[in-house]
Amino acid sequence: MAAAGVRLVQKVSSTRVFARIAPHVVPAMDRTVHRLTRGRVLLSARMLPGLVLTVPGARSGQPRTTPLACMPQPGDAGAGDGGVGPGEPGGGWVLVGSNFGRPGHPAWTANLLAHPEEAVVSWNGRDIPVRARLLAGEERAVVWKAALAFWPPYAAYQARIDREIRLFRLDRREVSP
Repeated sequence: MAAAGVRLVQKVSSTRVFARIAPHVVPAMDRTVHRLTRGRVLLSARMLPGLVLTVPGARSGQPRTTPLACMPQPGDAGAGDGGVGPGEPGGGWVLVGSNFGRPGHPAWTANLLAHPEEAVVSWNGRDIPVRARLLAGEERAVVWKAALAFWPPYAAYQARIDREIRLFRLDRREVSP
């Protein structure tokens, strides 16, 4: 997308109106397109890299599937399912629990806190088991700075809420045969 288009989308996504509407529209569209394309396409990934997270619900234990923007991380291939495929980040992913700048933490963050070893991401049509870790302290500060460079509207989201936006690091994990 052209730079002017990106800036326009960033400006619109920083608004309170977007924060009220987007949580109802964007995930529903992403889930539908992801299902119809067998995991190969996420509409929102046209603007930001995206994945689909599946993790048991914190209270129900039932699988919960959520399309999310992500920050792919460079690095070593890590553990897991036999290596990194073309176009896959070797160092895992960072997820930002912004909830579009709304007051409460998004439900998927509670699910990751409750079941950090049971998460799976769908990335480019592949299901990859991951381990989630909530970032804190200096590590969080460094990643938050990178998140703001990656998607500047995160600053507007943080400015209008009292809670600290949760950041998670997802790394590939070994799967027992």
